[in-house]
Amino acid sequence: MTTTTAPAPGKVKQRPGDRWFSGTALGAGVMILVTLAAVAIFLLIQSVPGLTATSATASILSGNFWEYVWPLAFGTVWASFLALLMAVPLAVSVALFISHYAPRRLAQGLGYIVDLLAAVPSVVFGLWGILVLAPAVQPIYAWLNANMGWFPLFSGTVSSTGRTIFTAAIVLAVMVVPIITAICREIFLQTPVLHEEAALALGATRWEMIKMAVFPFGRSGIVSASMLGLGRALGETMAVAMVLSVANMVTFQLFTAENPGTIPANIALTFPEAYGVNINVLIATGLILFIVTFAVNAIARWIVSRRKEFSGAN
Repeated sequence: MTTTTAPAPGKVKQRPGDRWFSGTALGAGVMILVTLAAVAIFLLIQSVPGLTATSATASILSGNFWEYVWPLAFGTVWASFLALLMAVPLAVSVALFISHYAPRRLAQGLGYIVDLLAAVPSVVFGLWGILVLAPAVQPIYAWLNANMGWFPLFSGTVSSTGRTIFTAAIVLAVMVVPIITAICREIFLQTPVLHEEAALALGATRWEMIKMAVFPFGRSGIVSASMLGLGRALGETMAVAMVLSVANMVTFQLFTAENPGTIPANIALTFPEAYGVNINVLIATGLILFIVTFAVNAIARWIVSRRKEFSGAN
């Protein structure tokens, strides 16, 4: 009896196209990291004078830098949180309707509309917010203040123009709904068909099937989509700058004319007339926004990476 041994595997020879594609992909990945590092280094270097500035060295400061940036950081996070609170339930509902309830032809049309809404320029949403939304919601604000003014969020003197932090949050919610909806729709459509059919075969209604099969499968996807929408809301500039009436103060009241500003809107409105150390102060506020946005996106990627696929149903 004779035995033969297989020859030792040699190094796989790559074709020129494979080497070209591999090098191009590697270069693109490195370029992203280099660009991100360059932006971070620029912000750090230019922010040093602003972080230590006072009212004596920068005219836009009334105290130190942290007293200046705190209301702006609060307003940025507060407006984005309010927007996410309104956008996530609506986006998940629309995504569920498209993926599991709407007829095929209607679902395709709604999917196209959702994708197109994500491409609308922010200045268009800003014009809609200041010309249409603010006058329309002002009577509602007055009614809530008159009948539920005991609630801290509805207290205070109501703005006569409707240009409040809550109006800005509504505009931000409308802007992030298409992003969250598109991601949730794709996640729901990837739910294993065998899991859905098993739930229906056991006598579950369509809604019970969604609770037992679709939501558990897409839970982490919903969270990651919400985090990406939050990152979009945190960085929005023009729509908030056009809608919001800013007093640069920390307040939780939703309907008053004195509202906290946001970092992106403040940079856009103040930078054209800034000079000297004032520019460094604005860049330092941009550094704070960069850190917050980077943290939000990092958390989103971490959630996506921890997502576990259902087994045995493809």
